[in-house]
Amino acid sequence: MMKSTRSIMVILLTAGSFTHTALLAQQSSPSYTQQPYEGVIGKTLADSKEWWAQPDKAPAGAPNIVWILLDDVGYGAAGPFGGVIRTPTLDSLANNGLRYTNFHTAAICAPTRSALLTGRNSHFVHEGGFSHIAMSAGFPGYDGRIPSNDGTIAEILRDNGYNTFTVGKYGLTPDEEATDVGPFDHWPSGKGFDHNFGFLGSQTDQYKPDLVEDNAHVTPDGRHLNEQITDKAISYIARQEKTAPGKPFFLYYAPGATHAPHQVDKYWSDQYKGHFDEGWDSFRERVLANQKKLGVVPAYAQLPPRNPRVQEWNSLSADQKKLFARFMEVYAGYLTYTDFQIGRLINYLRENNLLENTIVFVMIGDNGASKEGTFEGVIEPRTNSARKKSEADYLKKNLEDIDSIGTAAATTNYPLGWAQAANTPFREWKQDADAEGGTHNPLIVFYPKGIKDKGGIRTQYGHVIDVLPTTLEIAGIRFPATIRNVPQDSIQGTSLAYSFNDAKAASRHVVQHYYIFGSRSIYYNGWKAEAAHHPDNVDFDFKEGAPVPDKSFDEDVWGLYDLNTDFNERVDLAKKYPAKLAELKKVFDEQAEKNHLYPLIDWHDVYDKKIHHPNGSDTQGPIK
Repeated sequence: MMKSTRSIMVILLTAGSFTHTALLAQQSSPSYTQQPYEGVIGKTLADSKEWWAQPDKAPAGAPNIVWILLDDVGYGAAGPFGGVIRTPTLDSLANNGLRYTNFHTAAICAPTRSALLTGRNSHFVHEGGFSHIAMSAGFPGYDGRIPSNDGTIAEILRDNGYNTFTVGKYGLTPDEEATDVGPFDHWPSGKGFDHNFGFLGSQTDQYKPDLVEDNAHVTPDGRHLNEQITDKAISYIARQEKTAPGKPFFLYYAPGATHAPHQVDKYWSDQYKGHFDEGWDSFRERVLANQKKLGVVPAYAQLPPRNPRVQEWNSLSADQKKLFARFMEVYAGYLTYTDFQIGRLINYLRENNLLENTIVFVMIGDNGASKEGTFEGVIEPRTNSARKKSEADYLKKNLEDIDSIGTAAATTNYPLGWAQAANTPFREWKQDADAEGGTHNPLIVFYPKGIKDKGGIRTQYGHVIDVLPTTLEIAGIRFPATIRNVPQDSIQGTSLAYSFNDAKAASRHVVQHYYIFGSRSIYYNGWKAEAAHHPDNVDFDFKEGAPVPDKSFDEDVWGLYDLNTDFNERVDLAKKYPAKLAELKKVFDEQAEKNHLYPLIDWHDVYDKKIHHPNGSDTQGPIK
């Protein structure tokens, strides 16, 4: 059996401090590395000695590994981090594991997922935007194709004796390759997964998903996608346990929830009838109080001002309150239902004596809560023609369709006010790489065999690139110098294992940059500098049906925050400490150079068709 060669490499403690070995790596599937033959070949069997290559084998006692990545949730939605939406499975995992309260994502889905799977920054692995034709660009940081020399966790674990499965949202396959004739290099199967069941794009209908299994599209059976992917995950594990009991597995469980369209059976959404009638302002206050009790925010925490584009709840009309409350009832039911499906998976592991030696990472969101529902919420797809209607007309239409919110017949997303509420206690939201509301997400780590401080709080700074090295350290697996003959770039993340049983350990991840469509920031040793660029980049003018006016990057105003004393960015210190701001801007530029972030590209470059793709490309597409 084939086996890749391995050597020890140093895992760097800070992000982005080395050179990419090839900006545009070969994309074809590499061949396996043949083990050197160690037998003796004589003229006859009598003077020969047989030899067989050894199969890949995991370290003795290696744990099963489950990564759970939810979509578009926000810091203050789920129960373990103070939210008022019921998530009993996540509560249990957190109460018997660790809550990481200073964990971060890349502010939007594809960059987060590429960074998670590779342990490297998103631009560094060519996913600074998306793999979609309309939103990729012909530069190393933006072409949407993860190179072979930036191998994934699945490739590493597969070559170390694990079976590898993924279910749900993948989101990293270029549009033009997402057909049944491939090529499959950028499908899950080409990135180390033995089996895959889910969808390749950024979003899909929950009842009529664009569904693939392994390397082919399949017909969905009409049930909710969350149920289907959970059934498939359990079946993969059960099949392995029957055939090779004791062999460890890696499962990447990434439901489309709670990304739009918000779709869930009324059994779940009706459980929340009346729960949100007091509105989003009250929601934020209740959640912050819960967060302080749990210790997942500092005791001094205060809410940031309501976003100026969000109306005060008490200023709304009775019709608006009725409509907007229903949107949140559906969203809450959607999240609770998703938690139920995760519970089915966890219960299966427990009932089959697999959970004790399983490490579970739960990332509650790949970015902050979604602002894409705009002012009034969305029930049907909002085309440009629909956007030209007045807000009054749009409200009237949504009220007429209120009973369809959350159903299979509707494309549902909640209004902006609920996005800010779900992001409590941070400001801004998904896509805003400048603000904690776009990048600050909860992390739960559950590992019965390895975590003593059950229910503990961890405040060490972390980022999705840290999950891969943490996993390898706990599994006792060295990062490989090559994967199937391809030399590998160094890992950029920092293992969080040092903090598992030491709550007071100093943070080891000390520098991290962020960039999504113009908004950008840099974290460095507890300080953060940030530039919003155009935070309203997906909100359209109802009269004109076009994005709000853009401004040049040179016009951006940078802010400065001391996160050690101001964790949710309430006090801008840019004018008080100009030298510190200049220092951080220099660090951002250094990180941008090292990680292929330049040239700066924003949403208007996409919308105005300033970037082009050789495959039909200059079609514009919505941000997902």
